[in-house]
Amino acid sequence: MAWVYLALAAIFEVIFAISMKYADGFTRPVPTLITAVAVVFGISFLTLAMKTLPVSVAYPIWTAVGTLGTVILGFVLLREPLTAMKIVSALAIVGGVAGLKMSTA
Repeated sequence: MAWVYLALAAIFEVIFAISMKYADGFTRPVPTLITAVAVVFGISFLTLAMKTLPVSVAYPIWTAVGTLGTVILGFVLLREPLTAMKIVSALAIVGGVAGLKMSTA
């Protein structure tokens, strides 16, 4: 169940990051509310996941999935450039997280 909680936490992390952009400095009420709710749910699910998973695995996975999801949605929804450097950096994040996970097996 911890992995389900971690996946939900990561989804809310992406929602938090993207909705924060749409909140426009907290000047738009609906995206601001979505941001606040996503933060609460994201941290809550992360906390539940960490009851079982080591922090050295759970937190990096949460941040990595949040980062990757935000890069992808930034490209798709916000038309941000997806440069070669962003792609290489995203792959480095995936490699680092995979290494952390394998180190606990």
